[in-house]
Amino acid sequence: MQPLQQFLIDNALLIAMALASGTLLAWPVLQRRSGAQVGTAAAVQLINREKAVLVDVGEPNEFDALHANNARNIPFGQLQASKDLPTNKALPVVLLCPTGARAGRAVGQLKKLGYERACAVAGGTKAWAEASLPVQRKA
Repeated sequence: MQPLQQFLIDNALLIAMALASGTLLAWPVLQRRSGAQVGTAAAVQLINREKAVLVDVGEPNEFDALHANNARNIPFGQLQASKDLPTNKALPVVLLCPTGARAGRAVGQLKKLGYERACAVAGGTKAWAEASLPVQRKA
């Protein structure tokens, strides 16, 4: 057996652990590059610095119960046909829903429509409210 093959066999577990740890270390960086999710602080920066549009993709009853101030309500099922999306596709679009799950799926839909700077708030409206950001609640 050749020395390289013997080395790989003798150290297979160590090599696997090194590959796994490298992947886990690189994963957050790769997530950020894709722009799929942002934290609440990053979302606020996009809104304040780059005039991002805040869109809540929750259902109307969810939106009425709790939503971020100045958010537009475009339910997830109506997103692709909506006329309420910004016409300037270069603007960032920050998506929310109660938990962030639908908003994450909506990012993919908007990217297919040409909104390359679409992103979802990690944790959704719940995280937005927990960060003490302005919300409107049903009275």
